[in-house]
Amino acid sequence: MTYASVNPYDGKTLKTFKELTDQEFEAKIAAAQACFETWRHKPYAARAIIVARAAALLHEKADEFARIMTLEMGKRIGEARGEVEFSSRILAYYAKNAEHFLAPKKLNPTVGEAHMESSPMGVIFCVEPWNFPYYQLARVAGPHLMAGNVLLVKHAGIVPQCAIAFEKLLTEAGAPAGLYTNLLISHEQSNRVVDDRRIKGIALTGSVAAGKSIAGRAGLNVKISSMELGGSDAFIVLEDADLDHAVKWAVWGRMYNTGQTCCAAKRFIVVEPLADKFLDKFRTALAALKPGDPMDEKTTLGPLSSEPALLQLVEQVNGAVSHGAKVLLGGKRIDRPGSFMEPTILTDVKPDNPAFRDEFFGPVAMFFRVKDEDAAVALANDSDFGLGGSVYTKDIARGKRLASRVDTGMMFINNIDWSDAELPFGGIKDSGYGRELGDMGIQEFVNKKLVRVASMQAPA
Repeated sequence: MTYASVNPYDGKTLKTFKELTDQEFEAKIAAAQACFETWRHKPYAARAIIVARAAALLHEKADEFARIMTLEMGKRIGEARGEVEFSSRILAYYAKNAEHFLAPKKLNPTVGEAHMESSPMGVIFCVEPWNFPYYQLARVAGPHLMAGNVLLVKHAGIVPQCAIAFEKLLTEAGAPAGLYTNLLISHEQSNRVVDDRRIKGIALTGSVAAGKSIAGRAGLNVKISSMELGGSDAFIVLEDADLDHAVKWAVWGRMYNTGQTCCAAKRFIVVEPLADKFLDKFRTALAALKPGDPMDEKTTLGPLSSEPALLQLVEQVNGAVSHGAKVLLGGKRIDRPGSFMEPTILTDVKPDNPAFRDEFFGPVAMFFRVKDEDAAVALANDSDFGLGGSVYTKDIARGKRLASRVDTGMMFINNIDWSDAELPFGGIKDSGYGRELGDMGIQEFVNKKLVRVASMQAPA
């Protein structure tokens, strides 16, 4: 069964779901296309009523939505509730700002007058992952519905109840049939969606392999796409950093969502004068985390999202060790029911170790000590990924200079707080292309049309 809810805390299957038949599949695409022909003409104010209502409902039912998420993919309940609230803010943000973001822009040609205007493209196909079951949906639904597009969404197979709940949310908020459609479909059917001439754009958040496959297929069909494909973010600590402040962010940056975050801190790069002290405090803090029921507010270490995710992570760690890495902390699954992994710190990861270029999607940190700032930047840039990163220093001007030298889509100084609807999110290199959120996020799937008026004679 492709779509199944399995509680990673105890391994129990909660519910399974059947994939759509080809007839159901075709009916949903047709309904989306029909909806677009009316939705595209709705004024922003009419669209905003529905999207803002969905935002309000998410806020009102935060506990209900959070509980579904925790049961399906093991996110600690407090973090789950925070994700629901952030998703609500994203929807509200675009309901309020979309018209301003997409307002015609006056140009100044040498002759006559001109402007750029924005119009929706049509049916957009979104393929989304399990690690943020609502946030991933809100960050495509908010901007692209407000832009006048309609969405077909294939969510991850392990969070079908979250996917269904979000679709029901839009329906309850007053969305017309076909505006936002959850598709319980196979990979083969997914390929057919990309190929379908009624689909005008593709958005994917997932692995590099998935991105290459979907982006390649979109390219063959000459369709615009956006890709967010993970990262291996550098966490740079300079010698003048506030050590306690940096360690607190290091723990949060690596362990938030049990480490299953694309823009999590994954490579800890510390200059020599602070390396030993940082590593000692970091190790102590990670070792103090205790596994438990993610429904319990007091739990400090939740399970991974699934048993396959855990087994893959353990295999990655073992592979790193077999190529010379040393385990300073953890390194194994926890001997208890559920898909729990020990918080892990790997050292001595050399460039010829496959782990050096891997993304560890879980509570595994790689630690590197470097002699100075230049070495830190060089190591940060020696990565196939380029999503985010952070630097810790008391000298803000120095932090900004370093941030400008790191090849990545986002850099944070003395924090890793990306959870703001106003901040564009996205990366470069193997981390993908395009941006979500902020004023840039709503521009990805709109037609930018030039309109020029000029009284001039045609050239002879």
